[in-house]
Amino acid sequence: MTSTELAKARKQSTRPPEDAGAAPEPSPDGQGMAGLLAPYASGFVAVIALQLIGAVAGLAPLLAVVELGRTLLAPGPVDHGHVRFIVVAGAVGLFVRLLFTAAAAGVGHLLDGRVQLAFRRRLAARLGRVPIGWLSRRRSGELAKLVGEDVSAIHPFIAHTPGELASAFVVPLVSLVYLFSVDWRLTLITLIPVVAAMALVPLMMTPARLREQAEFDAAMTRIRASAVEFVQGIAVVKAFGGGELAHREFRTAADEFVAAFRRWVHGISPIAAGMQLVLSPPFVLLTVLTGGAALITSAEMTPAELLPFLLLGLGLTAPVAALGHGFDELQAARRAVGRIRDVLAVPPLPEPAHPLAPHGHRVELRGVHFAYEPGREVLCGIDLVLEPGTVTALVGPSGSGKSTLVQLLPRFVDPTSGSVRLGGVDLRELSSRELYRQVSFVFQDVRLLRASVAENIALAVPAARPEEVVRAARLANIHDRVLALPRGYETVIGEDARLSGGEAQRVALARALLADTPVLVLDEATSFADPHTEQAVGRALEAIRGDRTVLVIAHRLETVVGADTVAVLEEGRVVEHGPPAELLAADGAFAALWRTLHAPGSAGEGEGERL
Repeated sequence: MTSTELAKARKQSTRPPEDAGAAPEPSPDGQGMAGLLAPYASGFVAVIALQLIGAVAGLAPLLAVVELGRTLLAPGPVDHGHVRFIVVAGAVGLFVRLLFTAAAAGVGHLLDGRVQLAFRRRLAARLGRVPIGWLSRRRSGELAKLVGEDVSAIHPFIAHTPGELASAFVVPLVSLVYLFSVDWRLTLITLIPVVAAMALVPLMMTPARLREQAEFDAAMTRIRASAVEFVQGIAVVKAFGGGELAHREFRTAADEFVAAFRRWVHGISPIAAGMQLVLSPPFVLLTVLTGGAALITSAEMTPAELLPFLLLGLGLTAPVAALGHGFDELQAARRAVGRIRDVLAVPPLPEPAHPLAPHGHRVELRGVHFAYEPGREVLCGIDLVLEPGTVTALVGPSGSGKSTLVQLLPRFVDPTSGSVRLGGVDLRELSSRELYRQVSFVFQDVRLLRASVAENIALAVPAARPEEVVRAARLANIHDRVLALPRGYETVIGEDARLSGGEAQRVALARALLADTPVLVLDEATSFADPHTEQAVGRALEAIRGDRTVLVIAHRLETVVGADTVAVLEEGRVVEHGPPAELLAADGAFAALWRTLHAPGSAGEGEGERL
């Protein structure tokens, strides 16, 4: 991403949600495939019309051959003028077919490009507006498949299927009208393979076959997601020797895919083989020749009249085969559009109709409850006040709700009940723009843009001067490392160089420091840092604290000791709250955690004492 592109993206991201796209986004609620594709109906009509004209014109060469045979085999002198007319008519029909089918293909692919671009834009806009808590519960491979493969899966349905399905109905109809005019008895005989193939179609739609197809799709999604996540984490796997454990999930997904694939193939193969057999040219020719021979030997048909059935009879089966392929593509597109629709139906983070402005930056959590799933609360009635100019450290065992609690302040999730207030205003009554002018955050899992180091640091303050960027980098103890990169602050992350986890955290911390917001949220923001770096970062935070409101998930003693207030969480509840010295003297839950940390052989002893 270039500097110009990044600036443009930032400019667009500051627009109100209703201006996020080039056109108003229709609500997907209650829409299926037809609803999502309805804006492009005129394009589909054009493709079908062009394909129909081309398909019907394509019958002209076949009919020309039939009429030429009849003319040449007829008794008496040959009418050369009529022969020339037949040849010219066949050639014109062939030209019209080539012209209109090419036009249909061109319009279909242009339409496909429009639809895919619109879907990806809508998905990007919706994913940019859904609660980040919703995104955090989705696997990266799943979302990558959605935006990439699922959108691409509609290509055959848009660019090919409409015209092919239309031809599959119209071409046989026109052919049958002509064949019935020649001999109705042999026409019915010619239809035997088609009727036999169509009789097999319902067997592909039984509940068992649909269930096997759904299981196959689900297994395919799991194996792709597992592969993406395994590749993304390969460095960690190698570093910590967890190859066997890391491979286990992928192998399990692969085994499930193989089992689902076998069930699907075993169920569908006999039906598919039967359809291919009855629609094959040898079977069709055998059927037509058997019926035709019987009629000719009984003097009910002349040999010349058999010719159109031999030519057009084969043409009847090709469109039916196209129906089978079109059906598969329709089902694949329907499933893909269903998954796209599910994401488009995710409600965006609500924006207030009349946003308010906070008065100060005192943070209050009042009776906060939160559950990712109904009946399974993660936070249970949190009451907590974060005063300006103080650092509040959250401590507690794993799974106590610390990370969920800090996600409430930047409004990555909203409380199930209760409220989080900033400056006396519920966060839900602040606009997103105002909220992020007040709150900045650094989380353990840092994602940097494919942009320069300077652009990553200045993400929230695009107009920041170079010296301001450098000052923030110095405070975050990343300046010297940046200077060692190939192009210093102009080094593009992911292209010119890659940063370690601790280095990425410090870049993110520099970004938050440069934003200079009144409220700062840190979730294990120095978890990858060495003790020297963490001490430097701690000094930086102390130097810039001023009247900021700081909330930090604390795992190390240095952070806890330096905090003004400690809140101890257990099972989603604040069980203790106060200055660390007072909590130690009270000999409660915090003191118990402290003693555990100092116990001989504890996990924190000797390296990075952690809570």
